[in-house]
Amino acid sequence: MILRQTADEAAPMPRQWAADASLSGIEEFSKLGEKIDRRRFDILRTIRSGLSNARLEAVNNRIKTTIKIGYGYRNLGNRIALVMLKCGGLNLRLPGRQ
Repeated sequence: MILRQTADEAAPMPRQWAADASLSGIEEFSKLGEKIDRRRFDILRTIRSGLSNARLEAVNNRIKTTIKIGYGYRNLGNRIALVMLKCGGLNLRLPGRQ
């Protein structure tokens, strides 16, 4: 069973976890607790939006792969055009192909 919470229900959790981590006496947990406490509003904003950065990472990976494919291009404009063609969402169908 997957537990899904709203941002209002999850709001006290990062602060409580950060407090527990800092009281644990483990240095790594204390550092992590401080970071979570600093980024608490960003964590809650992510929960509210319901989005992750998976889509952004997929586009970044596609751009990097396309740049590797276009490594031989001498003109930077041609390389940028290739990235825009691959990542721009334009769906071209060549004649005679399905």
